[in-house]
Amino acid sequence: MRVLGTAGHVDHGKSKLVEALTGMDPDRLKEEKERQMTIDFGFAWMKLPSGEEVGIVDVPGHRDFIENMLAGVGGIDATLFVVASDEGVMPQTREHLAILDLLEVKQGVVALTKLDLVKEEGWLELVKGEVEQLLQSTHLSEARIIPVSSKTKEGLEELITALSDVLERVPVRKDLGRPRLLIDRVFTISGFGTVVTGTLIDGSLEVGQEIEILPSGLRGRIRGLQTHKTKIEKAVPGSRVAANLSGVEVREIIRGDVATLPGLYRPTRLIDVHFRLLPDVDHTMKHDQQVKLFLGAAQRVARVRLLGKERINPGEEGWLQLVLNKPVVTSRGDHFIIRRPSPGATLGGGRVANPHPIRYHRRKDDATLKGLKNLIAGSPGEVLIQSITGMGPISLNQAMQRAGLNWEEVQAAIEELQSADELILLEQKPQDPESEILIMDGKTWRDVQSKMIRILETYHRLNPLRSGIPREELKSRLQLDTRNFNVVLRIAEKKGVVIEDGPRIRSPQHTVMLTKSLQELVNSLSEQFRSAPFSPPSVKECIQWVGSDLYAYLLEDGELIQISPDVVFSTSVYDKMVSTIRQSLEKEGTITVAQVRDQFGTSRKYALAIMEHLDAMGITIREGDTRRLVD
Repeated sequence: MRVLGTAGHVDHGKSKLVEALTGMDPDRLKEEKERQMTIDFGFAWMKLPSGEEVGIVDVPGHRDFIENMLAGVGGIDATLFVVASDEGVMPQTREHLAILDLLEVKQGVVALTKLDLVKEEGWLELVKGEVEQLLQSTHLSEARIIPVSSKTKEGLEELITALSDVLERVPVRKDLGRPRLLIDRVFTISGFGTVVTGTLIDGSLEVGQEIEILPSGLRGRIRGLQTHKTKIEKAVPGSRVAANLSGVEVREIIRGDVATLPGLYRPTRLIDVHFRLLPDVDHTMKHDQQVKLFLGAAQRVARVRLLGKERINPGEEGWLQLVLNKPVVTSRGDHFIIRRPSPGATLGGGRVANPHPIRYHRRKDDATLKGLKNLIAGSPGEVLIQSITGMGPISLNQAMQRAGLNWEEVQAAIEELQSADELILLEQKPQDPESEILIMDGKTWRDVQSKMIRILETYHRLNPLRSGIPREELKSRLQLDTRNFNVVLRIAEKKGVVIEDGPRIRSPQHTVMLTKSLQELVNSLSEQFRSAPFSPPSVKECIQWVGSDLYAYLLEDGELIQISPDVVFSTSVYDKMVSTIRQSLEKEGTITVAQVRDQFGTSRKYALAIMEHLDAMGITIREGDTRRLVD
């Protein structure tokens, strides 16, 4: 399915030519018919000799409605560029051509309309020569120029043949699995409810699918689909689509919104773009100026952040970071147009490099500019790595969306990047484009790894008697959420950077070594435990004896086990007490704290502490003054 867009000066016969080709009047508004002038864009379609149907977007030519024209030409494949034979090139002829060139519309046919009004010999050749000269430095330099009359039908057959030839050269739109319906009209049909129309790109839509309207985030469902007033079950990329939606109201949707499948796209208010300023404008692009941005069917006010230079002069190119007044949905490679707000004039346009920069860029940073160049013209690997750099762990599916790459390109990118150690693949090699496998760019991983190593080195130096840093403390110092921390830790373990030891993390080189003086302190404390195994020193006394760090080491090392804020036993004695109490309970059925006290020749303090500990462990359960084993 292809979409053709008209372009040209006001009153040069665009709508009449569309009507002659299709038998349909694209002017749908009452005011348009009264004024005999296109105000908003209209639609029609025709069948080519090959049998293929082509949609036609007819745009207004008057300078007051240029912004309506921009909402209509965002998704076209080729142009039917119209110049009136009796007038020749006019101001909006030039502006429309400049817009088509900025949008990189590379296929088209020029129709010299109103042929029936040309009476002067040689005039037609003059106009044709003027048009050829105008097209020379544009993407349409090879376009055929065909004189035609909508009134007499002269030249129509030749025009249709030329359009067929041009559209055959237009590549079929790829189905990337990420559909975007660029909404340009919203209305209600009695008995059906909300209907939106637009050009569908990047994926397919089917009847019954749940739909998300962005940037608002509203959810609905597709009740029905049509193309050229024909009901369909599935709409394909590149087609003009009318979608009947349930669950959303007309008042909740505006021109410029995007209908997509839930979770595929994230609106943004900050985008990085490559920009070209038209050579014939009386304007210099400067930092911090306000402009109007036209992207797809959307229009936004934007503030310009100029990157790499102080200004862009007419005819020059450069990099901009645009700060938008409202969020928009876009993808890498999307074309856009920028206009001056007042007085209105088209300034230039270009392509989106990064739809989701993670921060404001420093204005003069060579690394940033290099990254943006890779995003625009780099290999799949360069595009993928630039799209995820600094993001931390990200699913492959999300990375594909950010980079605007298809599955074949991503597979090539993974091969390219892994061989250069620039991509960390956290699990096995992905087998399908829906993969939720997490990936991370090599630079981010190396930065996280270096920070992790520094944190561990510092912790081990300050806490030589601790086996490692607590997991939660390391996560906090790395400033990662739980999901990303777990992923990073898994990579670090796999690469031998850290060792996870229960609730603590250590570097592989770290071991706790007691000095002679510390070992003597341990020996003296152990003697105290041996001399009174069932009535040992309290926690407070132990810490006073050996210090808090050495006491913590003895707990971690398993020499001691603390069962309450005040009571601690040697591990061997603790195991013996638990075993003995179990045997008594298995034999007698119940036991009291007094019986435990007498059994071990200790005080009530220790007997009560061990029994409350066994209760908390789920080994025993209290019933009045007695305990029994839990079933």
